[in-house]
Amino acid sequence: MKNNTIPQVPAGSPAIQLKLIILYMLDRVPFPLTKAQIFDFLLMHDYTDYLTLQQVMGELMDAEMVMAKSMRNRTHISLTDEGRNTLEMFRKRLSKDTIRQIDEFLSENEVELRNEVSIQSNYYKSAVTGEYEAHLVALDRGIAMADITMSVPDAEIAAHICENWEKHNQEIYRMLVEKLF
Repeated sequence: MKNNTIPQVPAGSPAIQLKLIILYMLDRVPFPLTKAQIFDFLLMHDYTDYLTLQQVMGELMDAEMVMAKSMRNRTHISLTDEGRNTLEMFRKRLSKDTIRQIDEFLSENEVELRNEVSIQSNYYKSAVTGEYEAHLVALDRGIAMADITMSVPDAEIAAHICENWEKHNQEIYRMLVEKLF
């Protein structure tokens, strides 16, 4: 069910601030952030506690202001048009200090934040073959630089392939480019 405003909480409440901070963070980067990245920032700066963050994130998802996509052990969070519109209506409720703190964090950590969401891997059991498929992706500014799917006989091998992709993706990509071009 779509809700056109931030879920009802008293004006100026900490929940409103947390929602706006999350929406602002997602609006400031051209890639999704992981749930852990968002939570790390908010917890590191003592904005709230973990349980409140879980509730706030759930409310943002229920209101369709953010979209979550789970990949293996990470949840990627993206801003929706609804979230962007809500942020524009209420952006003035964020203090200049909070905006500065977010902007500094994103600027100082952009490479690490981008790398963490740009290298993706997941595996699943194929309904067609019954084998496991390891799906490996390397993105640059949202464009797939490499998108590989490998069929293997069991989940353990597929998980191992995903782990190695996350550790060695640059070497693998470089080798592919050298051999294919």
